[in-house]
Amino acid sequence: MSKANQLGAGRFGGGVRPVSARRQAVAAATGVPTDGVAPPTELPPHKISLNPDNPRSSLGDLTDLAGSLQTHGQKQAITIMNRDAYVRATPDREADLEPDTTHVVVDGSSRLAAARDAGLAVVKVMVSDDQGANSEELLESALVANIHRQDLPELDEARALQRLLAIHGSQTALAKRLHRSQGWVSQRLALLNLTPELQGRIGEDPIDLLRAVGRKPSEEQAPALAALKQERARQEAEKQGQKSRKRSTRGRSETPPAQATGAVGAYYDVIEGDGTDQQARSEEGQPSLPAQPTAGDGGGQQPKPFPYEDGVSAAHHLINKMPQGEFDRMMDRLIEHRASQASSVR
Repeated sequence: MSKANQLGAGRFGGGVRPVSARRQAVAAATGVPTDGVAPPTELPPHKISLNPDNPRSSLGDLTDLAGSLQTHGQKQAITIMNRDAYVRATPDREADLEPDTTHVVVDGSSRLAAARDAGLAVVKVMVSDDQGANSEELLESALVANIHRQDLPELDEARALQRLLAIHGSQTALAKRLHRSQGWVSQRLALLNLTPELQGRIGEDPIDLLRAVGRKPSEEQAPALAALKQERARQEAEKQGQKSRKRSTRGRSETPPAQATGAVGAYYDVIEGDGTDQQARSEEGQPSLPAQPTAGDGGGQQPKPFPYEDGVSAAHHLINKMPQGEFDRMMDRLIEHRASQASSVR
């Protein structure tokens, strides 16, 4: 016995494997040699049967996928089993296999069907007869492949998980088998508890909300879903409002401070004018001074110097700001100063 026959082929059919009596019969009927021949890497699509136990309830519209295969070619091989290996694992499904086929697809039913629609002469394949020894293991292999690609319709995924749950006995054991959390399994199974009406809305309403209400009694599901959608809409509106307020605040912070208003705008915190002169200079194209904040505004700017060269403005400033007692003392001192000046002139 050769070493290859002693060891057998690996999981992915990487070596030569013994030929069964059934395959010998197939070889005799088709004229295709099997003895000592490595598994194929390409096969005509019509030689591969679709999987009767495909987790997908429907392959859906394959127009885009067929067009992509025609234009860009096949990027990923489909996983298949020899027909006789598949029949050994699921003997009750032999009658459901397509006639005159030599293999059965385990992972890649959509790509196989699209390749047929596209008229491809051959498809890339990976032969692996170790995908499962019974129907449950074959289902698990197909389901795991779809889970990792995240392209199985939600309800089909839930139904497949329900079948596997009956095999593994608990959500915890099934989650461990699939390398997922128990919560992940529970959330997906919850879709099976939805009313038919809500199951029909999968794909329309948010899937996470549908999974959440799937744990409730059937009569509470529709009102609970409506409440969850209303709350989500409120939260989204609140987020948008916060974003708008932030943009508005940011816009104001980037806008130059407004011109100070008051009776005399030329001086900081002295007489509050209308800033007409400064505005006019700005409109005439002359560089204008930075706008001065009003009293109490702060603004982080240095105050304007006291208007020593403008007596009227200085007087208004002192009248408005100086305590009355100090103002009286100042007036007495100014009167004395005025009198002394008059005496010196005479």
